[in-house]
Amino acid sequence: MPQLRLALNQIDARVGDLAGNAESVVRRTRRAAERGAHLVAFPEMALTGYPVEDLALRSSFVDASRAALRALAARLADEGLGELPVLVGYLDRAPHDRPAYGRPAGAPRNAAAVLHRGEAVLSFAKHHLPNYGVFDEYRYFVPGDTLPVLRVHGVDVALAICEDLWQDGGRVPAARSARAGLLLSVNASPYEREKDDTRLELVRKRAREAGCTTAYLALTGGQDELVFDGDSIVVDRDGTVLARAAQFAEECLLVDLDLPAADPDAPGGVVDDGLRIDRVVLSGGPLPASAPEPAAGQAPRLDDDAEVYAALVTGLRAYAEKNGFRSVLIGLSGGIDSALVAAIACDALGAENVYGVSMPSKYSSEHSKDDAAELARRTGLHYRTVSIEPMFDAFMGALGLTGLAEENLQSRLRGTTLMAISNQEGHIVLAPGNKSELAVGYSTLYGDSVGAFGPIKDVYKTWVFRLAEWRNRSAAERGETPPIPENSITKPPSAELRPGQVDTDSLPDYPVLDAILELYVDRDRGADEIVAAGYDAELVTKTLRMVDTAEYKRRQYPPGTKISPKGFGKDRRLPITNRWRESG
Repeated sequence: MPQLRLALNQIDARVGDLAGNAESVVRRTRRAAERGAHLVAFPEMALTGYPVEDLALRSSFVDASRAALRALAARLADEGLGELPVLVGYLDRAPHDRPAYGRPAGAPRNAAAVLHRGEAVLSFAKHHLPNYGVFDEYRYFVPGDTLPVLRVHGVDVALAICEDLWQDGGRVPAARSARAGLLLSVNASPYEREKDDTRLELVRKRAREAGCTTAYLALTGGQDELVFDGDSIVVDRDGTVLARAAQFAEECLLVDLDLPAADPDAPGGVVDDGLRIDRVVLSGGPLPASAPEPAAGQAPRLDDDAEVYAALVTGLRAYAEKNGFRSVLIGLSGGIDSALVAAIACDALGAENVYGVSMPSKYSSEHSKDDAAELARRTGLHYRTVSIEPMFDAFMGALGLTGLAEENLQSRLRGTTLMAISNQEGHIVLAPGNKSELAVGYSTLYGDSVGAFGPIKDVYKTWVFRLAEWRNRSAAERGETPPIPENSITKPPSAELRPGQVDTDSLPDYPVLDAILELYVDRDRGADEIVAAGYDAELVTKTLRMVDTAEYKRRQYPPGTKISPKGFGKDRRLPITNRWRESG
């Protein structure tokens, strides 16, 4: 059987950085060539970064992407890499624009091209366009209508882009009809908790449907609220895993494949779903047998807690580094939320780039002040104390506030203090709110919601505790000092804005609250369905009312890393002005 050495480059691309992304392609192609690769691949829209959102609707950006692709092809040839076929994703446009309502102007395409001998010898566009969750590709792209097949060293390689695997029909059965020996899909599929298991089963299923070895190449890194976890996979035609890349890391997964020879009588023309086979022959005969590379194997898998924590670290690191932010500022209350955010920040950026501020008021307990200082000692982050009491007394003397207004004033003074330090010293502020609080509006606008990024915005409170315990446990297992004080984990959560205050004064116990929220927010279950699942009707009504009336607050919260099936952001788009109440 013909042999094919496939180099799957799982990279972190930056949106809009055409020059930087092209440089990464060249550098990694050179390394793959040095290791004897026969076909090199890069992820979906690796040249432009993903998602480009409304940049796809700017003809100037489309033109720049197309020009960058041509320049990349020429550079690869100039540097002696032209004989090595390279598959790279980019932003293109359809050759014939047919303006119509519902069709994006300029007919942009989520495309990929094979570069060889200084030119793009084969290009194609994504056939299935996702239009759910964070995806709205019908807004941006027009679909492709071909099945691209590349014949290289005597093997027919069918090519696909991301959603072409996730949806039934289209290029997967077409690959079988075309008698391909390998189905190669390039992807930029965002991370969600437990999605890696779903992805593996999907790739196995599609390999059996296509009747050939299947390679799934994924993007890694972060882009705004999205995180990409890598986890590229190669399986044989029966679904047996041949190789699997690391999670949340750049890597070249190099794998030697024994594949069936291309059928000289392989069909052309139109096959499944009206796709037209577009076959390009680069090298018809197989290469002489060579010594195989050491088996790529399977990278160690992260458990669920480690995986979520890695996603949060990756998301914050990408947001800071890609936007040119060198340091972050956190208000440290001594509580669990700010402690977890601080631990994530230290792991993402280094403790030397993390600045913590304790801002006690007359209601702040001694143990909370001690816990904030202990967190700083354990992690090594920069630490200072700025009392808000003089400011609070001045405002109270001028305004005479009471009740909730008095409580919220403390939070807003802390937010103002953080933003003042941020402006003076150049750090970005991290907001410590979790998904449970954001869901029910248990936060103060322009107070604890102040910040440029919310690292745990999509993390329910029960998971905040779980991740804090995991982070401490993992540190202890490595012989390191656990970063989070035990008291921050074990004490009852409290905003400490009035004497003796605890969260359960206003909210149900978090395990119950989070279970209801997951059904309502993440799964779109109605009130009757949630009650039927075993939850008290009065509690469900109260909780859903809080969620429904807090939309205006959530809309003003900073972006934060998405880890759930439905985060507060692109996933969940509800009107602020809305008289409909699920709870009646």
